[in-house]
Amino acid sequence: MNYLSVENLSKSYGDLDLFEDLNFGLNKGDKTALIANNGAGKTSLLNILSDKEPADTGKIVFRDGLKIAYLEQDPVFDDSLSINELVKGGNSEILGVINEYEKALKNQTENYTSKNQKEFEEATSKMDKCNAWDYERRMKQILTLFNITDLDQQITFLSGGQKKRLALAIVLLDNPDFLILDEPTNHLDINMIEWLEKYLLISSVTLLMVTHDRYFLDRVCDHILELNDGKLFHHNGNYGYYIEKSAEREEVEKTEIIKARRLMKRELDWMRRMPQARTTKSKARIDSFYKTKEKATSQKIKQELKLDVKMSRVGGKILEIKNIKKAYGDIKILESFDYIFKKGERIGIIGKNGVGKTSLLNMITGLEIPDSGSIVKGDTITFGYYSQKGIQFNEDQRVIDILKDIAEVITLSKGNQLTASQFLQHFMFPPKMQFQPVSTLSGGERRRLYLLTVLMKNPNFLILDEPTNDLDILTLNKLEDFLLNFNGCLMIVSHDRYFLDKLCDHLFLFKDNGTIKDFYGNYTQYKNKEDENERLERKQKTAIKKSEIKEKSVTKQKKKTKLTFNEKREYEKLEKEIENLEKEKTELETKLNSGSDNYEELEKISSHIGEVIDLIDEKTLRWMELDEFVS
Repeated sequence: MNYLSVENLSKSYGDLDLFEDLNFGLNKGDKTALIANNGAGKTSLLNILSDKEPADTGKIVFRDGLKIAYLEQDPVFDDSLSINELVKGGNSEILGVINEYEKALKNQTENYTSKNQKEFEEATSKMDKCNAWDYERRMKQILTLFNITDLDQQITFLSGGQKKRLALAIVLLDNPDFLILDEPTNHLDINMIEWLEKYLLISSVTLLMVTHDRYFLDRVCDHILELNDGKLFHHNGNYGYYIEKSAEREEVEKTEIIKARRLMKRELDWMRRMPQARTTKSKARIDSFYKTKEKATSQKIKQELKLDVKMSRVGGKILEIKNIKKAYGDIKILESFDYIFKKGERIGIIGKNGVGKTSLLNMITGLEIPDSGSIVKGDTITFGYYSQKGIQFNEDQRVIDILKDIAEVITLSKGNQLTASQFLQHFMFPPKMQFQPVSTLSGGERRRLYLLTVLMKNPNFLILDEPTNDLDILTLNKLEDFLLNFNGCLMIVSHDRYFLDKLCDHLFLFKDNGTIKDFYGNYTQYKNKEDENERLERKQKTAIKKSEIKEKSVTKQKKKTKLTFNEKREYEKLEKEIENLEKEKTELETKLNSGSDNYEELEKISSHIGEVIDLIDEKTLRWMELDEFVS
């Protein structure tokens, strides 16, 4: 069933053509990702589909009656409101239904007429249809899930990350049919991302999203739209399939360009002899020359540069953390943490938002002081710290001058040098953009420039706090390649599981009450171990329960040789109960796989299935005990 149809959509800003004549459609239940470089028009396309800005030309048709919700990359709220006022005063369809019901109820109570009774029945029907009866409870539940608990807090005091989480919670509350998400995983911790991942997987909602989270893409999406040079390429598969097919297409294009360049040399000689285009054959050859020239000069063949930066010498002592403690009031951030860093360590840091990850980085770099304990840095260590807060740029300064103020060149490991301009170009700042003032850069481009100012200083100990936020996938690949060739120490706080898996082989796990646990391995290995531990724990609990039941049974068996009257009745009843429980289990499994988007109901079903399975095991074991004495 077609939910969205887009025909011949075009958009440009002045001389900059973002895209032209885009055509695509989405059906019910499609999970689609839009992939493109920063500045290629991803957000503009989402804004156009959400009616936030107009297209130059084209036609957009949504199916009638669809409930559409849009999560913007940088949500804007009325700062004068509290969270509660914002949620309850929004243009939510469900809130409209609730208000309509309350009005109809009041009218019917105060003046009972057939008209008021009919309006009340219609309002009640809408409440049923929208599942609006427990809206307030669901609202508090989902806000709590996103760590938003103080509903009286003013919007003006929320951080950018808190505003993004609030916006996502509000979007999901309405149970939309069509969901448009711009970087939904930014500012979410890993637990929240994995919850959102599961929710979108089991939901029947139609999804169009922009995200740089590659595991999220791979697991949630079954359709990739690639926006490249203003054209749209379709990939009917997940992120892994897209990578494969995109590489194949680039290889074909590269071969075609090489052929076109060879052909152009020969045809250029013919053109220089000033052919008189008098015949149809000559005209066709001239037309063909210009097409060949366009292909040959398309600049799509890229010479990849391996950035193996020369670092300053690293001495014997790197960094020693001795028994540090840190608390804010009653909240413990760190409790007696010790660690001695070794050469070339690559440590990922994970934990819930607010547990103290950034505080640890700030203490290591001297921006905060621990309450007790000490942090001793080696004499040869030079930190490069990329913080979430970023830095303030001079808005009038040119992009290239920002890097030249740090260094004119960066020295590579083999002694070769890279100019500031070449370094910028490698990280997708083309020459034209390099000479623009910083004020013209987008949020993502500013963070990318800030990252380069950190890397340009040739540190031998890199500390990166959420470096993947607002970076596109191509930039992330470039950054990963750079960091894989980096020989110094590396500490990364990130919610990007793919990024952590690729770069880190050791984790600091922030737990409650200021404790940090070591795990030697990457994130996927840690997650698999945690899942296995949970399975073993459940298995052990079941085994203990069965053992206790069996022990009681053996004790009873020693004293009896046949069933009592009551036990015979229990035996017959158990057969029926087990049969009914098996039916209930089948029905619950059917509901769980139905594609419902009621996350609360699905969580209840998932939990209840476990209870039903335990009951089946318990009653089956009891039935087997009694069956021993059935003649």
